[in-house]
Parts: sequence; C-alpha cells; structure tokens
Amino acid sequence: MKCGAVFFDRDGTINKEVGYLADLDQLVLYPEAARAIRTVNESGMKAVVVTNQSGVARGYFDEAFVLTVHRRMAELLLADGARIDGFYYCPHHPDEGLGEYRKDCFCRKPKPGMLFAAARDMSIDLKRSYMVGDMMKDVEAAENAGARGILVKTGYGGGRVSSTAKPVYVASDILDAVMWIMGNERREHTDR
Repeated sequence: MKCGAVFFDRDGTINKEVGYLADLDQLVLYPEAARAIRTVNESGMKAVVVTNQSGVARGYFDEAFVLTVHRRMAELLLADGARIDGFYYCPHHPDEGLGEYRKDCFCRKPKPGMLFAAARDMSIDLKRSYMVGDMMKDVEAAENAGARGILVKTGYGGGRVSSTAKPVYVASDILDAVMWIMGNERREHTDR
C-alpha cells in the first residue's frame, strides 16, 4: 500500500539560506527542523528532501559535495531523532553552466521529476503528499506532481513572486508547516 510523504525543499526550509551552500560550515539547520521531521517520521509518512542544486551546473561545487552535505544533514537530524527517507537533487540549469549540466531537464523544480522519482522509488501516493518550500516553484512542483504545496516564510519565503500556483497554507517555518499537515491529515481521516 502506498503512503503519503512530506517533501521538503532544503535551503531556506530545513537549513538557513546562504545563497549557494558551498562550504560544509555554512550548513546550519533551523532549530525547529529536527522536531518537524521527527513529527513526520512518527506519523508514518515519508520525509523526503527534493532540492535544486544548480551550483553544480555553475561550477560552484560538484555532485560529491552535494552528497556530503546530505550525509551531514542526515547525521545532524538523526542526532535529534529525525530521519530523512530520501534525498533527491537536480544539478542542472537550463541556461547556465557547461556540458551535461546545462540542460532543460524534468527534475528541476517547478517540474515534478524529483517527486515522481521518489514516488516510484518509495511507493508514495502523491495525492496524499505535501511539498514544503520557501519558493513558489516548490508550490508549483507540488501542483505539477498532484501533491499539495505549502510555502514557508523562512529563506526566500518572505518575498513572494507572482505565480499561478496557490499554496494550501503559508507557514511561518517548517514546524508550523508540519503541524498544519498533521492537523489536515487528522481532519481528512475523520472525514473519510
């Protein structure tokens, strides 16, 4: 049986936005991130990171560094009892960069490729899932995948850009987003 998931953008949602995170010392988790992710873990839903990392295409860092950041993030969260079930990233950019990384791909948000890949890999029901991020392209990716998008005000979330996408909720931070999701899940379960 397929389960629901909460997809999280990385920079500006789980950890502080620093532009292009190109040094491991720049990885600083928001204080409420572990509790939020632990709450998702305890609910039985999957917790999945989906992140655009065009710094690879631009030559700021390589894919090995992205994986190092994800390992470190997983360690920091696990130390607080929180688990990420999967990390997905897009190293491409449609207009900038060189070689294989300069392309208009299906994985770069707002396109839904990373969400589709995670759904396939982890047996996730996208209709029962949410995407939490600090940019409207995260909300658009959710809509494009058939999930529900939540905008957080951390990171770039304070400055909304025009978009046809509509978040189902605008949260102050990752924990507020997850608590809203848990309440919504209870409401929907009661209505069934």
